[in-house]
Amino acid sequence: MGMSMKTADIAGRLRDSIRIETDAWKKRGIEPSLAVVLIKGDPASEYYARAKEKTAHKLGIRYRLTEFEPGITQSELLGHLGELNEDKSVHGIMLELPLPRHLNPSEASGLIRPDKDVDGITPGSKLACFLGTRGLYPATPQSCIRILKEFGFELKGRHVVLVGRGETVGRPLMPMLLREHATLTVCHSHTENLARHIAGADILITAAGRAGMITADMVHPDLVIVDAGINETDTGLTGDVSPDALQRVKAMTPVPGGVGTLTTLILFENLLKAVGMQIGEGGLK
Repeated sequence: MGMSMKTADIAGRLRDSIRIETDAWKKRGIEPSLAVVLIKGDPASEYYARAKEKTAHKLGIRYRLTEFEPGITQSELLGHLGELNEDKSVHGIMLELPLPRHLNPSEASGLIRPDKDVDGITPGSKLACFLGTRGLYPATPQSCIRILKEFGFELKGRHVVLVGRGETVGRPLMPMLLREHATLTVCHSHTENLARHIAGADILITAAGRAGMITADMVHPDLVIVDAGINETDTGLTGDVSPDALQRVKAMTPVPGGVGTLTTLILFENLLKAVGMQIGEGGLK
């Protein structure tokens, strides 16, 4: 039976450090503030926006949620994002995706100032992530790497198989893993014989968004799995890896209770980094 890499303890320590840094900024007269833009109609987005609000409240961070009706025009949305860019009391901006079909998400997200882009979705943030320069990197890829380090699994020189090349998780993970000196194989929907690639892996990171895509017969006892998949099924939330694979690997993150638990907190860690970037210093750490 492999070790279940539950992240509650790591999350607790991260919460504490965020609270301490938030208080330090407040003592200097700066109140870290996150603005979330939500267009009504997508139940998952509405749920995530409320969940972030609860977390912000616990961390002592100011949270501004602006909700728009589904009929909002592109120019109205861009106008609001432009106002948030200019508002010095707002340090982070998050646009909840997906947007209604009549709106252009890449134009809207591209308008957000890179130093307020806590989600790491603007072209400027993506370039910083790719080059390894100073900027705000996406939270889920950061969570994947943080978990491996916290549990003592070395990336340097290890063969990492990454399944999924999506914009939000797989693609930013590629340069981040290479900077950790991992040897990287990227698999995707066109990959033939996925099991053969996994057989040669030390670490498997999945971000494909397909429930149970990795089955217990595809894994091996020396494998460490980080499952970044979140899939809604009839039985609740599951990852990309079949839960019974835990019996046949060295270690594996649970879903829920693994990657996602840290992801929300890393968004707020990004917010504090954003404060430091806007004030013109590297924060208070």
